[in-house]
Formats: sequence, structure tokens, C-alpha cells
Amino acid sequence: MENMIEIKNLKKKYDDKFELGEIDITIPKGVIVGLIGENGAGKTTLIKSMLNIIKIDSGEIMIFGKDYKKEEKSIKEDIGVVLDNMFFPELLNAKDINSTMKNVYQNWDSEVYFSYLKEFNLPDNKPLKSMSKGMRKKLEIITALAHKPKLLILDEPTSGLDPVVRAEVLEIFQKFIEDEEHSILLSTHITSDLEHIADEIIFMDKGKKVLQKARDEIIDNYGILKCDIDYFPKIDKKDMMAYQKTKYAYEILVNNKEQANRKYNECVIDKITLEDLMLLIIKGEKVC
Repeated sequence: MENMIEIKNLKKKYDDKFELGEIDITIPKGVIVGLIGENGAGKTTLIKSMLNIIKIDSGEIMIFGKDYKKEEKSIKEDIGVVLDNMFFPELLNAKDINSTMKNVYQNWDSEVYFSYLKEFNLPDNKPLKSMSKGMRKKLEIITALAHKPKLLILDEPTSGLDPVVRAEVLEIFQKFIEDEEHSILLSTHITSDLEHIADEIIFMDKGKKVLQKARDEIIDNYGILKCDIDYFPKIDKKDMMAYQKTKYAYEILVNNKEQANRKYNECVIDKITLEDLMLLIIKGEKVC
């Protein structure tokens, strides 16, 4: 399967001692990859490195099999981007954006753009400064889609949207990858969105990639084993990924809940959410 993104040994260090890397990531065609982690984990630094917005210290970033640093002009035509902060001047309206973007992207499709405006009930003559945060976010997403990219790179694309509109946006993302010729890298704090649409999850913590696994593998196989304080010493450390102690019990992250259920049938093993996974790894004691 052809890869949309290949990152090898990416490293970036700031003067404040935050360090990203070394990161290795591969994203194939036809998938939605969710990027999760707490604020400051390095998600935005990773995205800006991929887009050549910031210069990396070392490593290799290939998009569509090309080096972004050397072939930025040809690559950016096929990437739709939504970053966390609005990037258009606030005096512009949606019509102005259409006029501008026609001169930026060869594949810009005004018909698609205005059809999305109608679908999302966005005015075409209202200045951005008069729009709500949710309206601006929808406009960013529309703009990213209207030049028919092969790859979407999205940083908090559904932030500020109500549940109904979020569901509509997620449906558009799913349609975008249906032909298996497109991919999405989606960074978000709304992990429940990823549980619905993501094929893979990349989890970052303190500038490192902690894991990259299929969403179904995490949801189906991982679990939270709960035991009282007296039982905890009986749990083999080889079966633990991380754990945390509450007032009266332990919560233990396991990556094979069926096996754990057979070995520790006196304990309760709960299903896991992506939020549970993040909290246990970030706040808990790591074992393996």
C-alpha cells in the first residue's frame, strides 16, 4: 500500500528544553489517523514540521513520496490544512476567500466551495470578524476541501462546533476517504470523535510517540483491570502497561483484556476509551 506520509527520525528541540522526537510515523492511503495527547505533547509541533512551517533539526519527512522541503510547491497543492487558529484576515468574507483561493490553488473548485457554504448555512457576504468561532471553523474546513486535496491535515477541526455540526463534519471526512485514495491526519482533544471515525491512533506524550495502533485493536483488546489494594501484588507486572492508585483500589491498563480476565477472574475488567488510555498513561505509573 502506498504511503501518504513517511516520517523517519524526526527531531526538533526548542530553547525552552522541549524536545520532539525521534519520531517515526507512516500513514498509508485511505485511512483516518487520529493524533492524541495532552497540550504540550508535541502534536502541533509535529504538524507544523510536516508542513515546513517550522524547521526540524534532523530527520526525514516524505509526503506523497516527495521531500516537502524540496518540493513544497507541488506538494501543498494536494494538501488541505486546518490549523487551530484562523489564518484569514478578519475583514474578508466567504466571497473574498473564494476570489483569493482561486489564484492560490490550480484545482480550486468554486462550485464545490459554494455548495459547502450552502450545506453548512454559512453567509457568503459576512465578514469573518462578525462570525462565531463555530462558523469560522466550518469555513476553514470548507476551504481545505474545496481545492480537492489528496491529504487533509487537521488540528482541532471540530473545536467549537455543536454536536450536530460535528457529526456532519465527521461524515464529510468519512466520505473523503471512501475511495481509498485520500487520507486524513486529525489532531483533536475530542477523542470520542476518533472512536467513531479513526482507523488508527497515534498517541504522543512529552514529545514522544507512545504508540501507533489500529483503533479497533485498542478498543477491542485494551482494558482497565480494577482490583483492591491487597490484590494488587498478585498482578504480574508483565501484564501491566500503566497503573494508578485510587483511594481504595488500583486501576491497571492491560493490552489483552481477555487474557487478563482468565488470569485474574476475581477482578473487574472494564472496556477502555481513548480518554481512559490517555489518562492512565499520562497520569499513571508506567510499567512496560
